[in-house]
Amino acid sequence: MDKIAYPVLTEKTIRLLEKNQYSFDVDVRSDKTEIKKWIELFFCVEVAGINSHRLPGKKRRIGSITGYTIHYKRMIITLKSGYSIPLFSSK
Repeated sequence: MDKIAYPVLTEKTIRLLEKNQYSFDVDVRSDKTEIKKWIELFFCVEVAGINSHRLPGKKRRIGSITGYTIHYKRMIITLKSGYSIPLFSSK
């Protein structure tokens, strides 16, 4: 689970939970098939599809040094009907 950084909970991702879609920030070097394998193994679910996009890093400045925040890749994972991830359950 080193490749999956953390689950994302924003207003948009909470709306996606109704469609059985879950969002995770993952390592930039990981690909869809690798993340699919990890999600299916770790959560014991079946993945129907995965969409991904790279988030832009925000520019930060400390004194005279300019840099960027950490870059992540966000994966939106759609599960097959009947499956859910207990991490996001509303119980």
